[in-house]
Amino acid sequence: MPFYLGWIVFPGSRDIESSSGISLKPLGSSRLVIDPSLLLLTVVVCCIGLVVLYSATNESNTLLIRQSVRFAVAFAAFLVASQVPPDALRLWTPWIFCLALGLLLLVMVMGSASQGANRWLDFGVFQFQPSELMKLAVPMAVAWFMSERRLPPTLGQLLVLLSIVLVPTLIIADQPDLGTAVLVLAAGALTIVLAGIGLRVLLGIVFAAAVSVPLLWNYMLPYQRSRVFTFFNPESDPLGAGYNIIQSKIALGSGGLFGKGWLNGTQAHLEFLPERSTDFIFAVMGEEFGLLGLLLLLILYLALVARGLYISYQAQDTFTRLLAGGLSLTFFFYVFVNAGMVCGLLPVVGVPLPLVSAGGTSMVTLMVGFGMLAAINGHRKLLAP
Repeated sequence: MPFYLGWIVFPGSRDIESSSGISLKPLGSSRLVIDPSLLLLTVVVCCIGLVVLYSATNESNTLLIRQSVRFAVAFAAFLVASQVPPDALRLWTPWIFCLALGLLLLVMVMGSASQGANRWLDFGVFQFQPSELMKLAVPMAVAWFMSERRLPPTLGQLLVLLSIVLVPTLIIADQPDLGTAVLVLAAGALTIVLAGIGLRVLLGIVFAAAVSVPLLWNYMLPYQRSRVFTFFNPESDPLGAGYNIIQSKIALGSGGLFGKGWLNGTQAHLEFLPERSTDFIFAVMGEEFGLLGLLLLLILYLALVARGLYISYQAQDTFTRLLAGGLSLTFFFYVFVNAGMVCGLLPVVGVPLPLVSAGGTSMVTLMVGFGMLAAINGHRKLLAP
């Protein structure tokens, strides 16, 4: 029997059909679709984020109000996304992916540059980062491509899937935005793994990735190479490249088991800790709420991931199973990368802490993803004679 790495709960590669006199009734056809578990967990995590952000920004009411508005917009996006039937989402997926890819190409022509990076489109009233849309579009495209095909994918299909993932990833990495490129790559790769990959094929991909490391190293920018060196020995440049991670470790260590208390973190309030409202907000929480506070946050994150995987388990067709599973594991990857980065276990790649770090585009993208999970669960179909 061949060995496959994939979503083992898949009963088969075909969708459930309404044959043999059995009708399918959508659960959420005549009511507002809201998944209470997802909604409650995301609201709790966002509220924790507002509490920590208020301290990280030196008790700035302006930034707190701004983040609250972003949360309100993200919550509205969640509600809208949760009402979209998965069948409609599947039909729109190719157009969404092409639109996102077109916007990425438009950034190369008329993008707005900031801090040496060309990542945004400036519409006057607001700026939009198309790479954030790719975090959703790529797993959607992978799930759509495999939705009408037998699992696991053949070699030819796998090459198409890799193209879907690698093309936007390379464009984003060239902006340069290594953090978002890693997240988009992970979103696509995890969804492909859920579709089922033979062990030999997986080992071949790992080997090809290892062989390409020297080539990728040559294309990395100097600051990106510096991050790799700093990861192995941050003390080699304590006032330069290694400063961020050293201060982050000090903040985490000084928090101990119970923390110093809310608004009492010295690393953040004395401005030793850089990027304390975005990439390193996990360290702020560790200093003020200690190990127990961080464990509580991680438990909430795991509950969100578990809920998403359970929705994937209950999904009734290949598209929704792959999409729900891919979105759930990608969210786990976000948390893993940020926490590992702040603790010094992974190189610094500029990945915010989901639903906690300051920022609007990332929060809206995540909440739309959770809205899709709610839609997949709410629009499931009851078998009725």
